Amino acid sequence: MALRFRKSITLAPGIRMNLSGSGASFSLGGRGASVTVGKRGTFLNAGIPGTGISSRQKLGGPTRSSSSSTSGKRTVDISVSVGITDDGTLYFKDELGYPLDEKLIARVKKQKGDLVKGLMQEKCDEINREIEALGEIHLETPAPEVRPTFELQEFPELIPEQPAPKSLGFFASLFSGKRDRLAEENRQSMNHYLDELRGWQHRKEEFGREQQRRRQFIEEELRSSVSAKESYLAELLQRMAWPRETVVATELRDNGVQVFIDVDLPELEEMPHRTAALPQRGYKLSVKEMSANQILRLYMSHVHGIGFRLIGEIFCALQDSREVVLSAFTQRNNPATGIIQNDYLYSVRVDRDQWSGINFQNLKSIDVVDALARFELRRNMSKSGVFTAIQPFEVTAE
Repeated sequence: MALRFRKSITLAPGIRMNLSGSGASFSLGGRGASVTVGKRGTFLNAGIPGTGISSRQKLGGPTRSSSSSTSGKRTVDISVSVGITDDGTLYFKDELGYPLDEKLIARVKKQKGDLVKGLMQEKCDEINREIEALGEIHLETPAPEVRPTFELQEFPELIPEQPAPKSLGFFASLFSGKRDRLAEENRQSMNHYLDELRGWQHRKEEFGREQQRRRQFIEEELRSSVSAKESYLAELLQRMAWPRETVVATELRDNGVQVFIDVDLPELEEMPHRTAALPQRGYKLSVKEMSANQILRLYMSHVHGIGFRLIGEIFCALQDSREVVLSAFTQRNNPATGIIQNDYLYSVRVDRDQWSGINFQNLKSIDVVDALARFELRRNMSKSGVFTAIQPFEVTAE
C-alpha cells in the first residue's frame, strides 16, 4: 500500500461477523444453550454469555408414579451445543462433539421450538446485518452546517462515603482494651476515607482541567491551528464504527481550506457472499449464495458510501474547509505482471456550497453512486459495477 500523504489513519471495524468463508460451521448458541438430563427430568438451559442472565426450563421428565421405579438409576448430565452448518442445517452435539440422540433433539424441538427458532433468527439477522451495514454506511453522514461543539461532561466518580464510627455496647465500653482497639479501628477507617477523598478530589480537579482544555481545543484551537484540525479529524474518524477496516491518509492545505484524502478501500473479495432467511416451517436456515452481479452492486454501493461519508465528516468537522478532494483505491493483481498494485477506482473534487445542496434529512432516498457524480468526478465504471483504473486528481503543491 502506498498512500500519497505522510499521515494515515486506520479506521477499525465495528462490526464483527462469525460466519466463516472457509466452510467451518459457526456457533449458534454455544455456551448459551444446553440440555440437562437427570432424575428430575429434562431441562433446557439458556443464557446470554457474559451477562450473567440465564433461564432454566423443564422440557419433560418422569411422573411421580414412575419415580420409584427409576430411583435406583444413575443420573447423567449432557451438555449440548447448537450450531448451523454453512448450508443452514441445524445440528445438536454433545460436549465431546458427537451428534445428539434424535429422540432428545425431537423433544427439544417440539417443546422449545420457539427458543431454537429465536436463535436461528438471531444468526439470520447477524448475517444480513453485515450486508445492510456495508450498503448503508452513508446514512449517518452529518450535514455540513453541524458545527463541532463542546459538551460539558460530569465527573463520573461518586464522592467516597464517610464511614460511621463504630461504638461499643455499655458493658464492653467498661474495658479500656476494647475501647482502645475500637478507637484505633475508627482512626484507621477515617484515615482511609480521607485518603480516598483526597484522591477523588485530585481526580475531579484533573478532570475539570481536562474539560477546560477540551473546551479551548474545540472553541479556539480548532479554528486556527492546522495541527488541531488534523488531530480532531483523526480522532473523529477513529471513533466511528466501520464495517471493514479502512485506511485513510489526509493532507490539509491552506490552513485546512483544502483537504486531500486518499482511501484504501476493501477488496471485492472481502464482500460477504451469502444471505440468510428464516423458513416458516422446519429447522433449516435458508442460506443462499449471492450472484456475482449482487456482490458487484454491493461493492459499488459500499465503496461510494465510504467516500460520501468521509466527505461529509470532513466538511462537518472542519468548518473552514471549502473543498475536499477524495481519491479511493484498492489493491488488485496486474494480469500482465502478476504483481499486486494500487488501482484508483474513483477520484472526486467536492465544493462545500455544492455539498450543502444535498438533503441530509432524506439520505435514505439518495443513491450514493449517483450522488458523487454531481461533482467533478473521475471514474470509469460499468453499469454492473466493474471498475477500470483511473488517474486521480493531483495533490496541489504548497
